[in-house]
Amino acid sequence: MLLSRGFGQSRHNKLVRRLTGSLSFDLIPDRKLNPIVNRRVTEQSCLSLLQSCCTWSGLIQIHAHILKQGLLSNPLVLTKFTSTASELNVVDYATAIVFSPDADTKLYDTFLFNTIIRSYALNKDIKAVHSLNWMLNSGYIPNEFTYPFVLKACAGIGDLRLGQAVHGSAVKFGFKDNSHVMNTLVHMYGSCARGITFARNLFDKMQKQDSVSWSVMMGVYVRAGEPAHAVELFRKMQVSGFRPDEVTMILILSACANLGALECGKWIESFIMKEKIKTSIELYNSLIDMFAKCGDMDSALRVFRGMDDKTIVSWTSVIGGMAMHGFGLEAVSLFEEMMNVGFVPDEVAFIGILSACSHSGLVQEGQKYFYLMEEKFGIQPKIEHYGCVVDSLCRARLVKEAVEFVDKMPIAPNSIIWRTLTSACRAQEELELGERISARLVKEEPRVDANYVLLSNIYAKMSCWEKKTQIREEMDIRGLRKVPGITLIELDNEIYEFVAGDKSHDQYKEICEMLDEMGKEMKRAGYSASISEILLDIDDEDKEDALNRHSEKLAIAFALMRTPPGAPIRIVKNLRVCIDCHSATKFISKIYKREILVRDRNRFHHFKDGVCSCRDFW
Repeated sequence: MLLSRGFGQSRHNKLVRRLTGSLSFDLIPDRKLNPIVNRRVTEQSCLSLLQSCCTWSGLIQIHAHILKQGLLSNPLVLTKFTSTASELNVVDYATAIVFSPDADTKLYDTFLFNTIIRSYALNKDIKAVHSLNWMLNSGYIPNEFTYPFVLKACAGIGDLRLGQAVHGSAVKFGFKDNSHVMNTLVHMYGSCARGITFARNLFDKMQKQDSVSWSVMMGVYVRAGEPAHAVELFRKMQVSGFRPDEVTMILILSACANLGALECGKWIESFIMKEKIKTSIELYNSLIDMFAKCGDMDSALRVFRGMDDKTIVSWTSVIGGMAMHGFGLEAVSLFEEMMNVGFVPDEVAFIGILSACSHSGLVQEGQKYFYLMEEKFGIQPKIEHYGCVVDSLCRARLVKEAVEFVDKMPIAPNSIIWRTLTSACRAQEELELGERISARLVKEEPRVDANYVLLSNIYAKMSCWEKKTQIREEMDIRGLRKVPGITLIELDNEIYEFVAGDKSHDQYKEICEMLDEMGKEMKRAGYSASISEILLDIDDEDKEDALNRHSEKLAIAFALMRTPPGAPIRIVKNLRVCIDCHSATKFISKIYKREILVRDRNRFHHFKDGVCSCRDFW
């Protein structure tokens, strides 16, 4: 029963007695409402009061007059009362009134129940489902708006079995062909763990698909980290004759950004202009984000400068793009320009500029902006801002200063900050400190594979092979696996995926021959493999061979085979680029006279003529 889960029967009865005992309230009066509430309230004036109510005390006084005027069972008044309570984040209070023993639920309507369900759904509260059960038990029939609200709550909760039960109820009441309900069902399944297959099966079986259906399914793939499927679905949408809208374009641009598919993104931009699709600020911001993440900052700036109206998100997107590419000074210039034209930076903008300073070695500039946040703009730094400063100090090889900064933080450091310190300790031979930090991380987060990998790497660096083996065995016992290196490359409008050590590619033999040729040319130019990167107890020759099969090397070799001389190469990797691959790519760019853009987990690296834009600082 809802009352046992929400406001509470006993508390409700006490409040009713308190409110109806006298018009002389012993509550704090709401000055805005007080001159009015002493009048006799009709239904319309009560609705007017609720429309203007913006405080908890005001809502309590209105409740008293609902009781005095006998409107407790008026569905119109209770619907507005529930909506107002939801806006004030006290929806349990409203439902305790709606379902009180004194209320005559026979006079209620479906719209009132929908309002209650919607209020809970907005907060991702399971009580939305409880309210549906109460509605059905009270004999009211749900309409086409009821189930979308309930399903959005299920999506927020992420409970697949609960969502399936609501799905069954929707079918029972004849909504299996209702596009609004079906679209929300696809969204719900896609929001649940292991629910993507259910979402796609339901989408494929829909009798009445519309452009919203396609957009919802694309959104499922984008949120699930499967952008290639979103792009494939967009192509099928065009063949099927459905016209995409602005929402579809934003989703497909996000997919292109995640894939690093620049050519596809450029085609999408021209498609938007050709089809005269509405170009909102949000769509322009998505174009900026896409170009930035695909490695084309010139186009990102072109779109940004061409916007008639900009928001703080527009500025943040282009500054964040500069940060990813290591263009720290350019990001600082844009940040200052943003403030000069009247935009007040928010906490997200400060994350962008602090990240830009970190990736470019601008330690002093980064600390200046960090302290400027609170001193000038009154923004209390959050853990993300502290993390940027720690990352900046670690990248500048100032590990001891980073540890001192963490010790003085007014908030507890999170695991990301500790992992940042551990990686820096390993890189700068502070191995005992790194061991202590990573060992504590393993103890505190036993289900996070990255913690075990960090500790394993520390032991390998210390040549403690027995301890390293124990860590790997512990991972096996817990069913944890190290994330494999994966690199994507777009060629001829196709996305190719390479996995470290994978031999399944149909041109693997030719790729290996290209790798051997690359290796010989690089050694002639002075390259020496960084075998310390291979943290296995094997001989040096095997270590060098393992390095040669890293996913980005496979992708670059494939690109050298498939593209004309001098053409730029763009690849996207899911992990941070290793020291050896970074060194090798510098040699490859000079030997083969290619510009190579590598987007790893943290940033972009622009390789040209044997030099990287990060200046070996990443």
